[in-house]
Amino acid sequence: MFKFKAQLEIIGINPFVYIPDEVLDAVFKEAGRNKGPIPINGTINEKAYTQTLVRFKGAWRLYINTIMLSDSPRRIGEYLDVTIKFDPLDRSVEPHPDFALALQKNKTAEKVFLQIPPFLRKEIIRYINSLKTPEKRAENIEKAIGFLLGKNKFIGRDKLNAK
Repeated sequence: MFKFKAQLEIIGINPFVYIPDEVLDAVFKEAGRNKGPIPINGTINEKAYTQTLVRFKGAWRLYINTIMLSDSPRRIGEYLDVTIKFDPLDRSVEPHPDFALALQKNKTAEKVFLQIPPFLRKEIIRYINSLKTPEKRAENIEKAIGFLLGKNKFIGRDKLNAK
């Protein structure tokens, strides 16, 4: 676990802290890579968090959401006590069996699904998995298939340009 103090900053509407280069290098070494999203965990002011370290506009940032730090958007400029380490636990999510079956039945949608970025696949899977009733799940699976085919919006995203 690596410790540092960092000032809370904001880009757009997203509060974040920069990670010191020596800490970042140590996390990269733990992770065995320095590209792509890197799963991490640690503490912010002694409160545990699980997060993903991402590079945006050329800089690696630890985004601080309101679950990690209450009222984080209102606390810009505050110095935080941060700990961080690489999190080797598998964070993959499996699609609901009904969604997997719908993809199997529609090979075009399945092909598009496998070609979209991993973060978007995960977002779709998590959304469908979170639905409570079979009726809502079926309705949203139909919307997801339409989205993958470029027919409609889904999960707050514009239509895809289906290929």
